[in-house]
Amino acid sequence: MGRLQKQVCQLVLNYFEKIYTKELGSTWTSVREILTTPEIWQYAVMLNNFASPWELEKQLHFKGYRLLFKKVLSQHTEALKCYGNKNPGKFPSQRHQNGKLKDYYILNASSLLPVLALDVKDGERVLDMCAAPGGKSVALLQSALPGCLHCNEPEIHRSRRLKQTLESFVPKTHINIISNFELDGRLIGEHCPQIYHKVLVDAPCSNDRSWLFSSDIEQAATRISQRKMLPAIQTELLRSAIRALHPGGSLVYSTCTLSRAENSHVIDSILTSCRDVKPVDLSDLATALSHEFYFASDIPHGLLVLPHVGKSWGPMFVAKLRKL
Repeated sequence: MGRLQKQVCQLVLNYFEKIYTKELGSTWTSVREILTTPEIWQYAVMLNNFASPWELEKQLHFKGYRLLFKKVLSQHTEALKCYGNKNPGKFPSQRHQNGKLKDYYILNASSLLPVLALDVKDGERVLDMCAAPGGKSVALLQSALPGCLHCNEPEIHRSRRLKQTLESFVPKTHINIISNFELDGRLIGEHCPQIYHKVLVDAPCSNDRSWLFSSDIEQAATRISQRKMLPAIQTELLRSAIRALHPGGSLVYSTCTLSRAENSHVIDSILTSCRDVKPVDLSDLATALSHEFYFASDIPHGLLVLPHVGKSWGPMFVAKLRKL
């Protein structure tokens, strides 16, 4: 209930009003209504296949939840299982217990879109460059068994949370394929050139949902002033990811912001300056998931999920690049 009691930060809302009215036009009005009303937010339940939560699936069906992403995952025998409910509300979370695997992970369903776009195959070398708090790393392991999964998080307290998440969801029989790094992601390409088949760059961004509920004006003002520095950092992370990719490999870049400067403009900058990558068309994925998410139109080089009535997931921007 704590989240529902938080108040919208007027300073951030005024800032978003100015930026997003210009970028989204009339669409911003409906998006703003969802973002500023946590009571109508939807949450999804990603099952932990390692825990065999059969009873949980029955409970979810009974409560009106349905399996998401069927069209995308139908070709996989050991598929990612995520359940969603059209009604707002949050399924209760499970606490971490040493030596005991959790049955499920609570998340915004759109946060799995980068994992679906990356399409990891068994045996591939995978890097999750900005991995904390760990939901996407867990999702990657639900959908495939990579040869190795390197989970990187430079901030110490976030790295501890990442390790705890992995311990809560991954059995000891699979822990040996996971390595945890605490490196500045911008340096990984230099240290690990042409190593990975797949790289996920879920970049630090101006997380719109979180920022709208900044706890004080000083914190909000700091976030707004620092926002202009984020595209440069995101671009450097992408350049590092490209260096770390094996030729023929692919990366997915994602954020949870509506910001054009942090989304399509970053990809434009990379495509202009890096001649060894090309964009991958994700329109088929958008078509397959159009009944799950509300996608913005005319987004160059990627997909943008907009919070919408009855589909209050997002925001989530996803773009995919392949190394030549």
